[in-house]
Amino acid sequence: MIINESLRLYPPVIQLVRKTGREVRLGKLIVPANLQLIIPNVAFHYDPQIWGQDAQLFKPEPFSEGVAKATKDNMAAFLPFGMGPRICVGFNLATTETKIALSMILQRHSFTLSPGYVYSPLQFLTVRPQHGVQVMLHSL
Repeated sequence: MIINESLRLYPPVIQLVRKTGREVRLGKLIVPANLQLIIPNVAFHYDPQIWGQDAQLFKPEPFSEGVAKATKDNMAAFLPFGMGPRICVGFNLATTETKIALSMILQRHSFTLSPGYVYSPLQFLTVRPQHGVQVMLHSL
């Protein structure tokens, strides 16, 4: 839940670029062949219609029953690594690495956000905390 919510707020990339291989119909829209599309996944991740009016807050609870339930079966609402056959090859490595690192830290420490932490996302190639994430580690 926490990893998915972190990826929603701070996705590894802020947009995906795709090129149509042939003419495609999307609802009433016809997209011509060889058109480069920019898909702003960060716009979906912060959309209040999908995530609620407090979409900018860290709330991992919607992921308690999985991504499908959190997105109300809208696969395109959560694209931290893209989707389908062009999904990032580093997806499994990144999520596994995160789980291992967190499990190693949590064996010996608990942590809380510093009282001085201010949520301030910065978009530049990736989305990241503008001033870092100040945490306080507490030995167990």
